[in-house]
Amino acid sequence: MIKKEFRYFTIGDYEDEELWLREHHRNGWKMVHFTHPGFYTFESCEPEDVIYRLDYKDSKQTPDYLQMAADFGWEYFAEISGWLYFRKPAAAAQADGEEELFSDDASRVETVDHITRTRLVPLAIIFVCCIIPNLILALNGVAGSFSTFFAVFFGLFAVFYVWLIVHSGTKLQRIRDNLLRG
Repeated sequence: MIKKEFRYFTIGDYEDEELWLREHHRNGWKMVHFTHPGFYTFESCEPEDVIYRLDYKDSKQTPDYLQMAADFGWEYFAEISGWLYFRKPAAAAQADGEEELFSDDASRVETVDHITRTRLVPLAIIFVCCIIPNLILALNGVAGSFSTFFAVFFGLFAVFYVWLIVHSGTKLQRIRDNLLRG
C-alpha cells in the first residue's frame, strides 16, 4: 500500500525531518520517494524503529562515501537536491554504538557550515539582489498599471524570504552551537 503526504521542511529543519521520517517508519510507513516542494511517498511496511539521517552534499556523492556508510550499516535510499537520505534499524545502531552518520561533532559542524555556505548564503544573495530591487521598483510604480500586482507579489515573496532566512539561519546556528557544546 502506498500513501502520499505533503510536508515542507526548510534547510534548517533537517533534524526535524529525520525524526518525522522515523516516526512514520515506527507507524509502518517507510519513505520511498520525494517530489518537490514537499510531497513524500511512503510504502507500508512492518512497523520498526528505524533511524533516518540526512547529509548534504552539493556535489555528486562518491561510491567510496556510499560504501563507507554501507560498511557502518546505513542504507542509502535517496538523493534530493543534494540531500542524501540514509536509514538504519535502531536496534542495529544501538548494538554497534553508531546512531549517527558521522562519528564526531566536528564533522557534523562542518556539514552545518557547508549547508550555511551553499544554501543559506545564496538565499540571502537572491533576496538582496533580486527580491528587494524588484519590490522597490514595483512600489515606485515602474511597472505601470501592473505596479500594484507586482508590489503585492514581491512583497509576499520578500516576507517569505525573510521568514525562510531567519528561520533557517536560527535553526542552523542552534544546531551548530549544540554541537560545539558537545
